[in-house]
Amino acid sequence: MTFIESLRAAWQRNDSLLCVGLDPDVKKLPAHLASQPDAIYRFCCEIVDATADLACAFKPQIAYFAAAEAEEQLQALIAYIHQRHPGIPVILDAKRGDIGATASQYAVEAFDRFGADALTVNPYMGFDSIEPYLEWSDRSLIVLCRTSNPGGSDLQNLDIGGGVKLFEHVARLVAEKWNRNGQCGLVVGATFPQELGVVRAIVGDMPLLVPGVGAQGGDVQATVTAGRTPNGTGLMINSSRAILYAGKDEHFAAAARAVALATRDEINQFRGI
Repeated sequence: MTFIESLRAAWQRNDSLLCVGLDPDVKKLPAHLASQPDAIYRFCCEIVDATADLACAFKPQIAYFAAAEAEEQLQALIAYIHQRHPGIPVILDAKRGDIGATASQYAVEAFDRFGADALTVNPYMGFDSIEPYLEWSDRSLIVLCRTSNPGGSDLQNLDIGGGVKLFEHVARLVAEKWNRNGQCGLVVGATFPQELGVVRAIVGDMPLLVPGVGAQGGDVQATVTAGRTPNGTGLMINSSRAILYAGKDEHFAAAARAVALATRDEINQFRGI
């Protein structure tokens, strides 16, 4: 199955628009795991097992693994998700952005080495920085559009003429020209629900990865109302820290599940299905 097919199936099977972010900070791992050589892998696997039936996707952030020299644990984690929880797609959050041969190598890294089903990418260098990834027609690209951080407005909210904002131009460009195989999505932050609605109107039913709920304080009702498709799907609403670090002892996975369940159910209150 392609990423898009797996995502649509997970939306229905798990009745969920929740994407669980896997950002394993070694300083925050439970004490009983911290001294283990594969602590990051074991921590993330327990989170995955506790939340897989509540999620539509998992999103490991590569920087946390690379900073801890744990790329092999990332590779093993993604393989574990595919083996133990088939049908839940994995988005590698790396925000790659380079051209030509370099982009091709990033694609090999994400899709062949790590086995990710989708990859976040930066559109700033244009289509030739995106095109190499499209050779993997069963994988997806999630393109940065309107990010959840306050500094995103420095560029993304610029008027590029005729009252069109740069993030709107990116959304239209991806939807109308770059989405050649129907394999693209966009990143649009929950902290800007009005702009999320603008993007949804531009791109139709294209999947949107939505960071910014949980620790970043994005409003769930406003996010779902603005970003859902007519059938009540279309979103991957990411929560990372609020779920991962809900508990600090040996019962951390149960605490994570409780927060994931509450978040999934809160999201579902506003889906209109």
